[in-house]
Amino acid sequence: PEFEQAIFDDLRWLGLSWPEPIMHQSKRLNAYAGALDDLAIEDLLYPCFCTRKDIAAEIGASGRAPHATTMSPDGPLYPGTCKHMSAAESAQRVAAGEPHALRLHMDRALAQIEGSLKFIEFGAGFNGESGVVRATPEVFGDVVLARKEVATSYHLAVVVDDAAQGITLVTRGADIFPSTHLHRLLQELLDLPTPDYLHHRLINDDQGKRLAKRHDALSLKALRAAGETPDTLRATLPPLHFGKTKG
Repeated sequence: PEFEQAIFDDLRWLGLSWPEPIMHQSKRLNAYAGALDDLAIEDLLYPCFCTRKDIAAEIGASGRAPHATTMSPDGPLYPGTCKHMSAAESAQRVAAGEPHALRLHMDRALAQIEGSLKFIEFGAGFNGESGVVRATPEVFGDVVLARKEVATSYHLAVVVDDAAQGITLVTRGADIFPSTHLHRLLQELLDLPTPDYLHHRLINDDQGKRLAKRHDALSLKALRAAGETPDTLRATLPPLHFGKTKG
């Protein structure tokens, strides 16, 4: 709660407000479970029992050097170890309580899509330009959408939550831009509306590193305590680049 309150304090200090009540993902597990059920009914999910160590070993055994491994925005592409496991063995291991993740069967998912997937980008996420972007979710491979111990993934949660809140424009950092390709696919599979997107460049420190709590980056709270005001902060920061219009 104290970290949540700190976020609210920062936003209010900047002069921002938001609709109430606040939506908490920890209280929306049923919504995510429902989305997973919808995907399962279409046979688009499969359980994966591989650990990160297992995946690394499988990639290593394939003879590919680490630098040659095909990467997705989430890391090394899953090699599909559990993808072709028999339904009987898979069900038996799930029933036995073996830890597992639920992966999206990308091949089957793409087979359900007619035509190309697109989304509108108003920021600089697409080659420094804004415009209509053709989504290529296949670069993610069979991405994890949930784990036994974690009921959802970031990708599934934001797609479901954006729809539930009627979001029409998602504004977020350019580091999340690649994920939009996968989010566009999930929206199509779950019959959810597609918002527009604006991905802005990240604000870096004087060493060129992204501001992050894990690096003890200067916080808004610290700036506030040092006597900064929202106006002086806005004057100090360089303008965010929102890209050039692309037809």
